[in-house]
Amino acid sequence: MQPIRPASAPADTLRDQRLWQVAKARTKFQSHLVTYLLVNAGLWLLWAFTTQPFEGHHHDYLPWPIWSTVFWGVGVVAQGLAAYGNLNRGERTQREFERLLAQERN
Repeated sequence: MQPIRPASAPADTLRDQRLWQVAKARTKFQSHLVTYLLVNAGLWLLWAFTTQPFEGHHHDYLPWPIWSTVFWGVGVVAQGLAAYGNLNRGERTQREFERLLAQERN
């Protein structure tokens, strides 16, 4: 739900909408990060408590939770970069738009 604001100049409205989108992306990332950490911690604990060491055998295998941790982690990192970095297309478009507006005014 977007906050209700009094009518203002169009540039302020566009800026408020952009900030609202940034805030939504960041809170969505934060909730996904918490879910990722909790689920993966649970998987690693499950693996640790259910894996029985083999006496006299060397472990040359990867633990099975590594797959969810690595591949899901790549997605979480990408989402974090999009939410907090200046890598997303909307941010670049906004900066270019503001640059063009400044050029036009001069």
